[in-house]
Amino acid sequence: MRFAFLGSGSAGNALIVEAGTTKLLLDCGFGQRETITRLARLGVEVSELAGILLTHEHDDHVGSAMSLAARYRLPVVLTHGTQRALGSPPENVELRIIDSHTPFSIGDMEIHPYPVPHDAREPVQYVFGDGARRLGVLTDAGSSTPHIEAMLTRCEALVLECNHDVDLLTRGDYPWPLKRRILSRHGHLDNASAANILSRLDNRKLQHLVAAHLSRKNNHPSLARSALASILGCSEDWIGIADQEKGLGWREIT
Repeated sequence: MRFAFLGSGSAGNALIVEAGTTKLLLDCGFGQRETITRLARLGVEVSELAGILLTHEHDDHVGSAMSLAARYRLPVVLTHGTQRALGSPPENVELRIIDSHTPFSIGDMEIHPYPVPHDAREPVQYVFGDGARRLGVLTDAGSSTPHIEAMLTRCEALVLECNHDVDLLTRGDYPWPLKRRILSRHGHLDNASAANILSRLDNRKLQHLVAAHLSRKNNHPSLARSALASILGCSEDWIGIADQEKGLGWREIT
């Protein structure tokens, strides 16, 4: 099992997960051409994908999902609330509506959705597995819940949102309504909050930890790495960063 990022941040998000012969795209926040280019950078063609999973309806996560699905006949997996927020898809797009608490499978991949607090219609995140290993993903959540932590504990790999440093955000030039939205319990996780979540998980099986959805203006990779590494007692260099432009190369989960 392995995973990689096409890119992560407010300008676009996409993560690819592979288990056995199944490759899935989690979110598709870039344009069609850019998505194809970034997949090629990882050695993947769109035709190899078994589907696109969406977390919520915001543009930096949806992007070209529907048009790419229409062009390549890919199913799109999403909650009822996300579908309602997006409206009617192109006629030839197959939608698979999921319940936010019910696991399902696609090919060789086991997928466990779970609800998160975010300012969207029915947002979810996902835990991916192959029967032996699990990748937990948590971005676009303003706060944690016991259920979130139960889903993420004992994973072999984790992606955690480290959107901002609170001090940088509060002192920055964003308008106050935007700051308030980001800081709210339905906004985005800051470095310290992500570290607090990490501290409450059983991390004994953890092989990979990646900080994602970093703000260009209100965070820095060194701050995110420092916050997460302090919990694990590991080298800061061990913490991966999902970059907006470069993404993150393949990480193998053994």
